[in-house]
Amino acid sequence: MTAENRNRKNPSGRLCACLCGAALLTALVHPGSGGEVRAASGGDGASSPDEKVVLRIANWEEYIDEGGWDEEEIIELDDRAGTSILGENSMVEDFEQWYLDTYGVEVEVEYSTFGTNEDLYNQMTLGNEFDLVCPSEYMFMKLIAEDRLQPLSEQFYDEDIEENYYVRGVSDYIRNIFDTNTINGQSWSTYAAGYMWGTTGIVYNPDEITKEEASRWALLADPQYRGQVTIKDNVRDSYFAALGILFEDELMDPDFIRSEDRLERIAELMNRTDDETVEKAEDILKEMKANAYSFESDSGKADMVTGKVLANYQWSGDAVYTLDQAEIDDYYLAYAVPEESTNVWFDGWVMLKDGIEGNAAKQQAAEAFMNFVSRPDNVVRNMYYIGYTSVIAGGDSDVIFAYADWCYGAEDDAGETIEYPTGAFFTGDAADPDYIITAEADQADRQLYAQYPPQEVLDRAVVMQYFDQENNQKINQMWVNVRCFDLTSLTASDWGVILAAAAVILIAGIWFMRRFWPRKMIRRKDQRKEHEKNIRG
Repeated sequence: MTAENRNRKNPSGRLCACLCGAALLTALVHPGSGGEVRAASGGDGASSPDEKVVLRIANWEEYIDEGGWDEEEIIELDDRAGTSILGENSMVEDFEQWYLDTYGVEVEVEYSTFGTNEDLYNQMTLGNEFDLVCPSEYMFMKLIAEDRLQPLSEQFYDEDIEENYYVRGVSDYIRNIFDTNTINGQSWSTYAAGYMWGTTGIVYNPDEITKEEASRWALLADPQYRGQVTIKDNVRDSYFAALGILFEDELMDPDFIRSEDRLERIAELMNRTDDETVEKAEDILKEMKANAYSFESDSGKADMVTGKVLANYQWSGDAVYTLDQAEIDDYYLAYAVPEESTNVWFDGWVMLKDGIEGNAAKQQAAEAFMNFVSRPDNVVRNMYYIGYTSVIAGGDSDVIFAYADWCYGAEDDAGETIEYPTGAFFTGDAADPDYIITAEADQADRQLYAQYPPQEVLDRAVVMQYFDQENNQKINQMWVNVRCFDLTSLTASDWGVILAAAAVILIAGIWFMRRFWPRKMIRRKDQRKEHEKNIRG
């Protein structure tokens, strides 16, 4: 499939539309559409058929299939999946109908969007009420720490329930991360169901920058490319890159790489917040700032496509969009994941405690929504529309792998090809022969690589943890010093110049007041006296 076919949406913000629009499975009849009506998981909370449930959902902008596809956009997957996919209605509309058909209960979704994690948090703080939201991992970690989330029900993880598409289909690699990462002793999976995921890396122009250069975080501070790189305008991602530079020698030491606990050691290094580390990272970030074309949150993609810069620190989903957009104009870019380490990120669904408020029927509908968007055909719809990679591998269904092959499998008349393994994500076995895509050779450094990183990338991919209040304040102050003006960096002579300038301004102000202000006041007093005299007269 060509990049032009994949591109429908124009991204806005970190997690925005990157590729295209989505699909409704026409050859598959979903469970419950003609069978008996069953209560949703969480039996005690099942609503009676005459009760309508209102479900308030907040998600990233353009982060779910909105439907409205043309017929020529139908996705015809191979015989292995035996599926045709076409997105006619929006995912939300299809969920409402599916829920009624499956459970015999009417649900009305009040769907709204946000642009950043902070935007969502501010909306919640200002009193906007939501039942189900989809923030990034650091924000749902924050919400777990603040005890603001409703735990998922035990039934949600019951693999014997037919409609529990999430637990039956989530990638083992992803599920392990959600099970083993904890906040205050509670695992992510107690509260969160994954939605999309990816790595961080560097989009680069391979005609100007070598793969070896792009595979080091040090590229972002390399004076050879001064004014030709962009970096992320947020503290967590940029701090991670700075630590990659700071600990490069240790991370790249052959003994370190060969160690059995390499991943745990990477995670420890890349989550350090001691004073010495923060101070050194601040110095590196200032070097990166001086070297960069700009700090950016969204403009880096356009800067790469238009050739303003040669390299852009990017999330993998936006990297795919960038590569696709450039390819439309026969301008070929590549994506590299630094050899030192990469930050594996997630967006996930969580229920808010003050939204659910113990309402079992509402929780039932919220969990059903998470399952509905995890059904393999709906996963394909959303990936096609958004462009990011779902956490769902498909379980017993080959629909999602068939879609990956549909996107990136080489045509019969292709030139040089490679056998690209995706088993690390789909089955947990990187060498699984049933999950190898025969792709064009350049996909080893392009979209396929960005969407389904091989095992050697996963071996160095770690989560950036949630910082407690003390460390968060420390990191934020460091970021203020980098992005704004660091008063602590001023020398005695600097302060002398500042004080002298302030004195000049003060003297000039006093002179102005004495020169003009009294005359104006006297004139006004004389005018008032004259006015009062006229009145008395």
